[in-house]
Amino acid sequence: MNKLDQPYILAEANWKTVKDNDYQVAVIPFGACEAHNYHLPYATDNYQVEYVANNAGAQAWEKGAKVVILPCIPFGINTGQMDVKFCMNILPSTQLAILKDLFQVLANHGIKKVVLLNGHGGNNFKNIIRELSYAFPQIFTCWVNWYAMVDWHQYFDEPGDHAGEMETSAIMHIRPDLVRPLSEAGSGAAKSFKLSGFKEGWATSQREWTQVTEDTGVGNPAMATPEKGEKYLEDCIMKLSIFLEELSSTSNDALYE
Repeated sequence: MNKLDQPYILAEANWKTVKDNDYQVAVIPFGACEAHNYHLPYATDNYQVEYVANNAGAQAWEKGAKVVILPCIPFGINTGQMDVKFCMNILPSTQLAILKDLFQVLANHGIKKVVLLNGHGGNNFKNIIRELSYAFPQIFTCWVNWYAMVDWHQYFDEPGDHAGEMETSAIMHIRPDLVRPLSEAGSGAAKSFKLSGFKEGWATSQREWTQVTEDTGVGNPAMATPEKGEKYLEDCIMKLSIFLEELSSTSNDALYE
């Protein structure tokens, strides 16, 4: 599709296109800027979430969904990585302030539904949604972790959760020009909490990254391939596009059954 025929991508649309379209759903991609082992770029999370958002937006638009994809917010919560050089951090309170400003614009122009499309494990929008729903009750707000839409083990032998086989395969497909040879990558070996509450899943805390991993990776990327990444991304995109279609066609007062 010609870029001039992509009215669902706000960054590439023009004033005439935006003025003439009655958008119903706004998608705000949220990423991060952080180290991803020795072989992936710092903007890995941003490349992934933008790719999924734009392609899901295309599929949903073709089926009649009036969706608009906003530019990616490129910084996320990285409070556990402050000692890793240039892992850029914003606080949850900053995240909320940014979103309140954006929601004011969206509310002014009649948007009734917003999807916070997350691409970074450190971002958590549960309480932020509560605040936004209180401040903007006319907007239905939801949070989607794009990477959680399908079971990783259907696609990867050892997915990992940070610069492992899954993310490496995805970036091999999206931006192969930015992937260093896997011979340069660290093993992605990582420690986990040793206390029982964390092992059993009923206690939670942030990971202190340099205590967990030496190369900033969590998961071995050795078996990554672009073909695995393509299939995984295709299925995530299809699933998200269906969700956007459903959301676009369902009024805010008819979301429950």
